[in-house]
Amino acid sequence: MNQRLDYARLGADLFQRYLAFSQAFHMDHGLALLVDIRASQLNGCAFCLDMHVKQARMHGERELRLHHVAVWRESPLFTARERAALAWTEALTRLGPEGLSDELYELGRAEFTEAELAELAFRITAINGWNRLSIAFRTAPGSKDKVYGLDKAGLA
Repeated sequence: MNQRLDYARLGADLFQRYLAFSQAFHMDHGLALLVDIRASQLNGCAFCLDMHVKQARMHGERELRLHHVAVWRESPLFTARERAALAWTEALTRLGPEGLSDELYELGRAEFTEAELAELAFRITAINGWNRLSIAFRTAPGSKDKVYGLDKAGLA
């Protein structure tokens, strides 16, 4: 797979602003990575999936949980809060004509404050944008590992 163009370099100002937005979250880093991984799986973004799995491992996430993200509904390895975040991730990533159901909204409200739900929705929006950029311009998995310090994950 050949990268089509380097959007980070060609749109450097916008890239930096979007990166700043993406790093402005206060939510639990482990939960944020689960959200990023699941959205990237759903969108088929190899670059982002590769990056966030490496980040999760570097932050101590267990390997089996990473394997189970794709089957989180059937897995006993996730908390109710993580399940609610993953359900929101799926719903907002694959947003259908019905939008987000009242049932799913209430599931989120049971686990998150309103401010946390707003932040979760922004987080999901951010990763979906990154996925679309990386897919559009064919950013190769692992191609930015040295730049982002992911070569230290020892997963290459």
